[in-house]
Amino acid sequence: MTRLYLSRHEAERKIRNGNWENLVFSEFKALMESSTRAFPCVFGIAGYRQDQLRYLFLEDLDVNILARELGDFVENARTFGANTSLVVFTRPRPVRTIEAYYREFWLVLDQLSRHDRAEWPRGIPQQIDHPLWEFCFHGEPIFVVCNTPAHVMRQSRRSTSFMLTFQPRWVFDRILGTDAAAEAAFGTVRERLIPYDGVAPSPALGRYGDPVGREFQQYFLPDDNIAALECPFKELARSGSPSTPKRISAA
Repeated sequence: MTRLYLSRHEAERKIRNGNWENLVFSEFKALMESSTRAFPCVFGIAGYRQDQLRYLFLEDLDVNILARELGDFVENARTFGANTSLVVFTRPRPVRTIEAYYREFWLVLDQLSRHDRAEWPRGIPQQIDHPLWEFCFHGEPIFVVCNTPAHVMRQSRRSTSFMLTFQPRWVFDRILGTDAAAEAAFGTVRERLIPYDGVAPSPALGRYGDPVGREFQQYFLPDDNIAALECPFKELARSGSPSTPKRISAA
């Protein structure tokens, strides 16, 4: 079966002017290419410039399709480059609340886990409220980022539509392999966040494995540093029949 996710050059060739795919991808390109307002995630910019990112456009967030494409991406990710991620765009819809997007985000991850037939990786706890927990799919630990149109102050997490980015953990392990490298990378990102966002960097941001840190809190950041968004699941569902319709109106 032909994979649906695209490289940057494939997307630029296939996307037509005037459709929603062109709208969201043009916005993304503008963020990655801006020379006057540098996007904070230096890893994402590197992946974009080197054409190592892959892009999936979904009219509706069909978890069956997302699971299939994410599985294929995980299998082939190392061939795409050291800074690869799968960026998932959905069609823009009327704007909802931060809380509504948050619930939908975790529902997507839970449904993906239901579709996953691979064993949960050894060494990664399944209890979400644990410093070593990470979302896993197809046997691969993956850092997930959610962007929404409801984010206003935290511009680094804003997009025209509900957007998900799946970044294999090994990308970070390579970049942040030493304490010095990690400190330098996090320092750079924080320096860029301060002028980019209308709110101070989230206190949830930190290094994987920090005993007081939680990865799930970094996936979806609230629009301020006051709101506390608790994960609705203690553990994600494992392989089994989805408990909700396959199409999720998340955007």
